[in-house]
Amino acid sequence: MDSLLNPGSRIFERADPRAVSEYVNQHVGTHCIQLPRTGHPQASLSHRKFGKLDLCRLSYGGSVHVTSPALETIYHLQLLQRGHCLWRGRGEEHYFVPGELLLINPDDPVDLTYSDDCEKLIIKLPASFLEQACVDNQWSAPKEGIRFFDHRYELTQLDGIDSLLGLICQEAQAEQCIPQLQDQYSRIIASKLLCTLANNIRRETLSESCPSFGRITDYIDEHLKKDISVEQLAELAHMSPRSLYVLFERKVGTTPKSYIRQRKLEQIHGRLSDPSAKVRNITEIAMDYGFMHLGRFSESYKSTFGELPSDTLRRHH
Repeated sequence: MDSLLNPGSRIFERADPRAVSEYVNQHVGTHCIQLPRTGHPQASLSHRKFGKLDLCRLSYGGSVHVTSPALETIYHLQLLQRGHCLWRGRGEEHYFVPGELLLINPDDPVDLTYSDDCEKLIIKLPASFLEQACVDNQWSAPKEGIRFFDHRYELTQLDGIDSLLGLICQEAQAEQCIPQLQDQYSRIIASKLLCTLANNIRRETLSESCPSFGRITDYIDEHLKKDISVEQLAELAHMSPRSLYVLFERKVGTTPKSYIRQRKLEQIHGRLSDPSAKVRNITEIAMDYGFMHLGRFSESYKSTFGELPSDTLRRHH
């Protein structure tokens, strides 16, 4: 793994750590550094963008203390190449050495102290990118966000991760780096991490008899006269809103909101078509189901049933 990011990717060489830190803040993740009281550390940094990923090889050249309240919208994979790095977090601490991988979740506080000879590879992954990987693979992510349970990993124990990282770094530095290829590799690393490292997503394939979907549709039918939000349905199904959209697309070929509107129209059509139903006027029943703009309601109704609601009422009452 020593060949990751060659000199052609070098941005800083034997530079002021503050300048390197400022660049890291802009491209890799917000943090603060505290320099040693003695000496003049000289920092080096290599950087490549690759699809949705940022690849960064970093050395501060001194015993630098790095802190951040949280990375907020990104995940960090940090692979030690040389030296050691003291990590502290949530009442734990560990000296990372070459071959060990540190994973930092978006809400994890960052507290790292580099040794003088410490050098690491950092892979930045946007949180939205991992969420999209769940959607693409039809996995269920919790609404509070994806979280990896462990911080420390032995790279040799993670089947295929080291060779995949090496291949991504090689492709990132190729003379012709095709965007479509970058996206493919980026999606592969996201799916690989979600499959390999323990986390809080659910990877069970949603079957045709998915209990979540039946529970959702029953809830919708029972509350058609109320304003039902996508967030309510996602919470009911114990999945993220994005996963909910995937579920509805697979099951009924439309979005949750479109499905709810269709069920409301069907309920109204049923009442207008039932001679025994007591319907005083169309405006009342439309507003009863949340259609406040009567012109749009009539258009949607006619588009669905081929006639105006007044025609249906006239024929059956």
